[in-house]
Amino acid sequence: MPEFKELSRSVKGLTVLITGAASGMGRATARVFAAEGASVAVTDHDGQGAQAVAKEIVANGGAAKAWQLDVADGGEIKRAVNDVAVQFGGLDVVVNNAGISVRVAIDDEAYEDAWARGIAVMLTAHPRIIRAALPHLRKSRSPRIVNIASTEALGATALHSPYSAAKGGVASLTRSLAVELGREGITVNCICPGPIRTAITERISEEHKTIYAKRRTALGRYGDPEEVAHMTLSLCLPAASFLTGAVIPVDGGLMARNA
Repeated sequence: MPEFKELSRSVKGLTVLITGAASGMGRATARVFAAEGASVAVTDHDGQGAQAVAKEIVANGGAAKAWQLDVADGGEIKRAVNDVAVQFGGLDVVVNNAGISVRVAIDDEAYEDAWARGIAVMLTAHPRIIRAALPHLRKSRSPRIVNIASTEALGATALHSPYSAAKGGVASLTRSLAVELGREGITVNCICPGPIRTAITERISEEHKTIYAKRRTALGRYGDPEEVAHMTLSLCLPAASFLTGAVIPVDGGLMARNA
């Protein structure tokens, strides 16, 4: 019988770069990783928001620094990723979380602009960030990439075609890069959040949240950002070294429910 292997469930000492980390799931992910002893690069197009999250983490005894980053700008990505690696002495984990709300009809005059912005922020940015991070990830003892997509990658909602196309692309990109980078020990996984309480869903009334959740999810409620953050953390544990190419719904059973 093979000897039992003790696998580490600690991210202490690892450096994590998170995009879109000024609020919602990104902020929760930054807080969760920092609480577990990781050093966190908090990046967001909202520089002041990123600074506020980094200060929160430091005030709670964690290690974090903030960067203003527009993920639609390739030049900014290269500068920020390299600066993170220099400031922290390396880079172990990339969490591609930045996203925007895109709701537009296919025949709307604004469609092409909405498509271009949606794809730039929620799809093109991912390989750009990964490409910039690869030289550093290849030096890591526990390299991890987690892409945050959406259940819109698995189903669809009317008037969200740019969003759905971007998120579907993220799921496919994840599988492809998992195959490409697997021999180097770099895992690439994807999380598809369902209805989560974030800034994007704040505009929905509590009444309508409750109606939707009871009708569509198995658990009958919206999820909290921390519940997604803990799944992200789990994918980045050193012990999660044999999990790659997965597309995981964190949706309260939304995709499992048939009626």
